[in-house]
This record gives sequence, C-alpha cells and structure tokens, in this order.
Amino acid sequence: MTASKAPEAPEVFRQAVAALRSVRPRPEVQLEEVRPPQRLAPWAFAITAEVNGPAEVLATGRLVLLHDPQGQEAWDGVLRVVTYVRAELDAELASDPLLPAVGWSWLTDALEASGAKFAALGGTVTETSSARFGDIAGPARTDDLELRASWTPRTAELQPHGEAFCDLLASVVGLPPVGVTLFKP
Repeated sequence: MTASKAPEAPEVFRQAVAALRSVRPRPEVQLEEVRPPQRLAPWAFAITAEVNGPAEVLATGRLVLLHDPQGQEAWDGVLRVVTYVRAELDAELASDPLLPAVGWSWLTDALEASGAKFAALGGTVTETSSARFGDIAGPARTDDLELRASWTPRTAELQPHGEAFCDLLASVVGLPPVGVTLFKP
C-alpha cells in the first residue's frame, strides 16, 4: 500500500495565499504564518499579527483565509477571510459607549482605504472587563476590545485585504497614519 499525496491546492487558493504572503506591513506590525484551522474548509491559510502602539497598547490578531471550491451559500463565493483582533484598552476608552461603532469603523475604513473588493461583511465588536481575585497574578482589572469579522473577497488578489488587516491593527493601538509623527509631551 502506498501513501497518497495530498491533492495540490486549487489555483485560486494558491494565488490568494501568494497575495497575502506579499503583504509588507509597516514596521510596527509583526506577521507570522501559523497552522490554520483544519475543519472550516477544505483549504485554509492563516497568519497572526502583533503590534504595540505608542501608549504601550498591545494588539494581537489573526487572519484566516478559507477556500471551498464548492462555495458556501453564506459566503456568496469560494473564498472567505476571517479576522480576529484583540487589544487591551485603558479604562477610560473602554467606558466610551461609542467604542463598538468606532471599532467597526476601523475595519470598514481600512478595507475601503486599501481598495479591497468584498461582499458579505459581518462581525462583532465586544468589550470585556475582567477583575482578578485571590492568587491569580496580573493586574487587578483589564479592559479589552475584541473584533471578529469575516467577508468574501471578490478576487484572489488579497494583498489589499492583508493590508487592511494590518491597518486595522494599527488603528486599534493608536498608531498614526504612515508618514505622520506623534509629538510626545
């Protein structure tokens, strides 16, 4: 009995992965390829990201590309991009009632500015506050923002989608646009 080789990835998936690998984020954003989820689609690719902002705000994220050659009705296509971003916030910002809408606008603005072509965009913005008690080490209280979203890219040219993901992370931590310098008090 001979072992069979895994089938070669479809061309559209290979093009999409190559486009994501071509993303060159700003220096503050660190990208790394990681093992993708295995059961969401026949083909998957994933990267993680980490960025530290000017106020020592750390954001982490994950971008997952899914491909199902048969398509899925909810996707409205054969490719799907799934993102997750998490950042610790200061208590004042976390208490702002407009934070979920602002967080969502960081994503939609980044997609628009990058020129990403997409459909079927949906997601959530969640604010959480955690208090620690007893022997659990760490700060007494933390406030976090989590953004989960997915959309269907209209082409395999995913470089703009990857750039939007990096821009989203930069917005979450409060980095200024590229070329703008923050003045320190």
